[in-house]
Formats: sequence, structure tokens, C-alpha cells
Amino acid sequence: MIEAVQKETDIYLSNFAQLERELADEEPAWLRRVRKAAILRYFELGFPTRKQEEWKYTEVRPIARIPFKPAQYELDGLTADKLNQLTFGNLQCPRLVFVNGHYSAELSSLEGLPDPVEVHSLAQVLKEDPDSIEPYLTRYADYENHPFIALNTAFIQDGAFVYIPKGQVLKEPIHLLYFSTAPEEAAVAYPRNLIVLEGNNQAVILESYVGLGERKYFTNLVTEIVAGENAIADHYKLQQESREAFHIATLQVHQDRSSSVRTFNVTLGGALTRNEVNVVLDGEGADCALDGLYLISGRQHVDNHTRLEHAKPHCDSREIYKGILDEKATAVFHGRIVVQPGAQKTDSKQTNNNLLLSDEALINTKPQLEIYANDVKCTHGATIGQLDQDALFYLCSRGIDKATARSLLIYAFASEVVNRIKVESVRVELDKYLFSWLPKGHLVKEAV
Repeated sequence: MIEAVQKETDIYLSNFAQLERELADEEPAWLRRVRKAAILRYFELGFPTRKQEEWKYTEVRPIARIPFKPAQYELDGLTADKLNQLTFGNLQCPRLVFVNGHYSAELSSLEGLPDPVEVHSLAQVLKEDPDSIEPYLTRYADYENHPFIALNTAFIQDGAFVYIPKGQVLKEPIHLLYFSTAPEEAAVAYPRNLIVLEGNNQAVILESYVGLGERKYFTNLVTEIVAGENAIADHYKLQQESREAFHIATLQVHQDRSSSVRTFNVTLGGALTRNEVNVVLDGEGADCALDGLYLISGRQHVDNHTRLEHAKPHCDSREIYKGILDEKATAVFHGRIVVQPGAQKTDSKQTNNNLLLSDEALINTKPQLEIYANDVKCTHGATIGQLDQDALFYLCSRGIDKATARSLLIYAFASEVVNRIKVESVRVELDKYLFSWLPKGHLVKEAV
């Protein structure tokens, strides 16, 4: 084990030294300082182990054992038409495409954006106008206490920068599409997205992550959203990585006064997925909704950690995560609501429901409340169950075959979350993905 840890340390140190040499004359001094602090912190923390409470049910040794090399830009025959067939191709909206974590100008299209709105690759902004993002980048996602955020911060190169000025209301979503070509050698990409809504504005951001092939690769993602006063942001993320891939993601949201943020997180792919969603309601009257859906089978493992921090009074939050697990799939849900002293009149509700389609599927769920104020209304709950046999019998008694009846009940369970999406175009597309997931043999087979 000591040799494995030493090997892991050596490969990341070597990769970091090479990156420093490549960017020595290009990057701003402030980012260089942050990189060095982050890589040092990563080596202090190391990869998490199951002895740590936050990682008790998720084993990351499969990631630590593989000497991942930085992913390189490689289209490998990828075209815009092929991308359209893979994810949200029918959405007519501005789209930034990244291949193996690197911006692809030939596959991207930003037509239809209002002039004041800025949508660029992060690499371009860091090269041409780094001072414009210094007040935001790396200021919110905490790399001091999270090794994967530290690793992402140390290796920041590219991603999306979205800036919505005051008064701008975008009619169409902005689509950030990340595609992995799964190269021969195990590779790692570090996408970093920064989304800033200055205030009194509205936008919809859609992130999707797609991978083909069965090779192992690693996506270590951080997205930071800054919602100014009276801003309204809807954020949707669809993860369809290769079934052999690793996906570790952090979404960090900071909300100002009277802002409203909705997030929706759907997980379909990946061998091991960890989604962390951290929201700080740091302005009076802010509200937030966190929705999630995970549909997994085989030996897939999905870990959803959410943290809603009510830092100011008169803030509302709602959270509902649903999971469907089949075969030997495993999942974790840890939802935490923290009400800080002085955050009076907080109103928060959290729900986690899980549907197990196999006796071998396993879910560990832990809703948690930490309340340090005395005038609040907070509730949480979690359920784990199987398909309702009475409902199944009723459908079959009406002439519906058992396989179809099972699919209908599964769809009804999942669609409650999908139907909460306000943007019709996004809701319709996600509904299609849900339908495409249902007919697979592992879902409609007869119960043993």
C-alpha cells in the first residue's frame, strides 16, 4: 500500500511540474500562487479513505491506484452531428464543447447570445483578461478541506466562463458539453466552470458529460456559481460517462440577497461517481431547490453528498433526491442542512427516496440537520423500498404485461423529479433519456 501511495504521489507531482513549466510565462501570478497552495494541500490531505466519515461508504482506491496522465485534445473522428446524437442534440441554444477537458472551437457555437453576455473558454480568459475572474475563481470551492477540489485547483487549465451582466434575461439555455474520447492510456481531465450572475438577471445553464468506449478515465470537475442579488439561476447536469469511468464532481453555489437557484443532477453513467453539491445562502430572502435522480445497475456506485448552509435569515430551501438501483449497484446519499446562528425564520425540507429493483442492490442514506437557531422550520426524511406489488398486480389485472407494468411504475417514481424542471425544452429531453433507460433488459426483466 505504501508503494501505491508513493506511486500516486510521484505521478501527480510529475504532472504538476510539467504543467508549471508549460505555463511559466503565460499565467498570472495570483493563479500560480493558488496552484502551488492547492497542490501542497492535496499532498497534505492525500486521497480520502473509508476511515473518514464523509467517505465511509465510498472507496476511492481504484482511482488512487491508476497512474492517470493529463488528457489531451483529440477529436478521434468526433463531429458536431455525432455530438447531436449523444446528448441534448435537439436543443437550439449556445453551446460550448470541450473534448477531454479542452475547448473545441470547431464544435462550439455561440450564436444567439446577447452582446453583453460573456461565454468563453476559461483558458482564453486566463490568457487574455485574467484580472476579470480573479475576484471569483477559486474563491468559493474549498480546496483546504477537500483533496479532489485541491487537485482540480492545482491543475486548472480549461473549462467554461459564463458572465451574465445585470438586467440580462436569457431566453435559451447555455449548454456546456464535455466529451471524453477514452484514449488508450488512462487519462484525467480537470474541467473548471465559473458561472457569475451579477444580479437582477436570469439564466439557465446545462452541463452534460458524455463518454464512449469502455476504457478507464477520470473526470475531476469543479463548478462554481455566484448568484448576485435578485439573480435567478437554473442549473442542470447530466452525467453519462463510460461505464468504466470515474467521475468526481463538486458544485459550489454562493447566493446573495433574494437570489433563487435551482439545481438538477441526473446520474446514469460511470463506474464510480461522487457528486457534491454545496450551497451557501448568504443573503436574506434567498431560496434554493436541489433535485437529483440517479439510475444505476451492474456494479455502478453513486455517492451524492449535499450541503445546504443557511447563513442568513428568511431563506427557504427544498431538496428531493431519488434513486433507482438494480443488480449489484450501490449508492450513498448524505444530505446535510446547516442553519447558522442568526439564520432565523429558515424554512428547509429534505427528502431522499430510493427504489431497489434487486435484492443485491444497496443504498446507504443519511439525512442530517445541524440547527443553531431557535426560530426555524426544518424537516428531513428518507425511504428505501421495492416496487409496490399491489400496484403491479392492479396494472397486470388490466391487461398490461408484467414487464411493461414494472417499467410504468419505475417511470412514475422517477418522473416526479423530472417534472419539477421548469424549462420545458430541458424537461422534454431528460424525459427522453428516462424513457431510453427504461426498456433495457435489466429493468424490465421478471422479478426473481
